[in-house]
Amino acid sequence: MKTTNITRRLLLIQGFVVGLTLSFQVLSNEEPERASSAGFYRTLLGQFEITALSDGTVDLPMDKLLHQESNKTQAQLTQVFLSSPTETSVNGYLVNTGDELVLVDTGAGKLYGPTLGKLITSLQAAGYESSDVDHILITHLHADHVGGLARDGKRVFPNATIHADKRDLDFWLSEIEMNKAPDAQKGFFQGAMASLNPYVLDNKVDGFDGSQQIVPGISTDATYGHTPGHTSYHMQSNGQEMWIIGDLIHAPAVQFPHPDITIDFDSNPEEAQKQRSRIFQQVANSKALMAGAHLQFPGLGHVRKVETGFEWIPTNYQRLR
Repeated sequence: MKTTNITRRLLLIQGFVVGLTLSFQVLSNEEPERASSAGFYRTLLGQFEITALSDGTVDLPMDKLLHQESNKTQAQLTQVFLSSPTETSVNGYLVNTGDELVLVDTGAGKLYGPTLGKLITSLQAAGYESSDVDHILITHLHADHVGGLARDGKRVFPNATIHADKRDLDFWLSEIEMNKAPDAQKGFFQGAMASLNPYVLDNKVDGFDGSQQIVPGISTDATYGHTPGHTSYHMQSNGQEMWIIGDLIHAPAVQFPHPDITIDFDSNPEEAQKQRSRIFQQVANSKALMAGAHLQFPGLGHVRKVETGFEWIPTNYQRLR
């Protein structure tokens, strides 16, 4: 992709996010917010308790962001009763191993407007406080995954250690890299710095390299491409498996049947596509549970291989026994 096209796409993203935030602010002043329900869903994975946490939703112009003809995207969305802009979930996942309380991603905090930033409310509705969290695993340092880490320059999770791949930390927390980036991309760096720096200053950030175990039963898997250090997390308990895949997918109606379709948010679209196909195939083969940050809340289900790509099977609603 040529540099001019990259800059154009970055300007599109920046303009959309800024406009979206402003429109949200206007709407929030005009009418009361309406909520459907408490934003959590709980299930079990062996001995692990998994709680999906909603940070809210954001409207994304998928027909402009996805790398295919706009009318084709619109037709695929129409087939599943959606349109563009598409109301898109932002999810985090809390894993109670019995010994450790582990949160994967923290939502957007105040970085994206009032329809996001609800993860702490969802966490409390699920019976936990931010001070209960021992470890926070970051899939990547985009604002809708790290924005909930800090508020007014202070740590929201006072007892948690932050874990993220060194490649993302070295890139997004670097003023040198920010100064080299186009103006349209600088906000991504600023959001990451504002969110992570309070933990960096208190030596509460652990940068890992590639694939390793974070706590017993939870390991990292390097899925670089969406960002330089994008990471998925593999959970195992009593012979059961689950993958938390971050931003390997944004538009399930398009990217499950056609995993080759990439999106403007990918820093390296070719690598992002390769990692999406690899993980989908691995999850399908193992019949593991999968969770995605932008799959329709609670974002939990299974993947099945079909002739042209993959099929998403949302998890059946379960009561805890």
